[in-house]
Amino acid sequence: MIQSRETDREEDAVQTFTKTDRGGRASLEGEAAALRWLAEAEADGGLHVAVVVSASSTELVEERIAAGRATVDAARRAGAALAHTHAAGAPWWGSPPSGWSGDYRLDHSLTPTVNEGDAPSTWGVFYAEHRVMNYVRTLRDEGSYGSSEVAVFERLASRLVAGSFDAPQPTLLQERGLEVARLHGDLWAGNLLWDSNPNNVTGAALIDPMAVGGHAETDLAMLDLFGCSHLDELLRGYESESKLADGWRERVGLHQVAPLLLHCVLFGGHYLGAALQVARRYL
Repeated sequence: MIQSRETDREEDAVQTFTKTDRGGRASLEGEAAALRWLAEAEADGGLHVAVVVSASSTELVEERIAAGRATVDAARRAGAALAHTHAAGAPWWGSPPSGWSGDYRLDHSLTPTVNEGDAPSTWGVFYAEHRVMNYVRTLRDEGSYGSSEVAVFERLASRLVAGSFDAPQPTLLQERGLEVARLHGDLWAGNLLWDSNPNNVTGAALIDPMAVGGHAETDLAMLDLFGCSHLDELLRGYESESKLADGWRERVGLHQVAPLLLHCVLFGGHYLGAALQVARRYL
């Protein structure tokens, strides 16, 4: 079981948040590496990231973010900062944070990263093989999807591999000559905290990442999937710094297929039908 607790360290007045995992379900060292990797972008205007105090295989101690109120101004600042986080780049599709390799969940390897020697040449291949079909094979093997459902995702994967949905990264990455963005990897609204600390000029802070090299549109689609306060303003802030490629709104559902499939593996239920419904839109 993964547990958490909040503490105050009197010696430096830092409030901390501690996760413990005695059952070996998650890689807390991997999460710490992800937090540090994302934090590298802060020097260039990237979103604030919860500071890692210490990390081991069983315990992660990090800065506790004092949650504030979502405002239009905070959303715009957060969007602009997220653009700079993405533009820190990654060395290849599916790359893990620097200095670490592995999967973020150890029990079922639900969020695999890709070794450099196996790096896909395009986003479509990465997304098809290491995201969509990775989860579909698990769902097939456990009996959640039959052959007809699997065939839907196989058709989608074929289109992805063929490059039918490959699109340029936002302009800030293009200007820097970067093909792959530095993603949070699990950017639903609960992992984007509106920060009440006035010293945080980015308006928000990132927690609980599964950081990976990917396409910037995937993080934005994840924010849209489960709802995010003032998302339109956040997107305006993003595009004020880094314009998204033409047609990005039509690709939002495509980038949501993989997180929906992950939720199928974790929770089953209505997510099974939802993932199929979205996938069929892109056949």
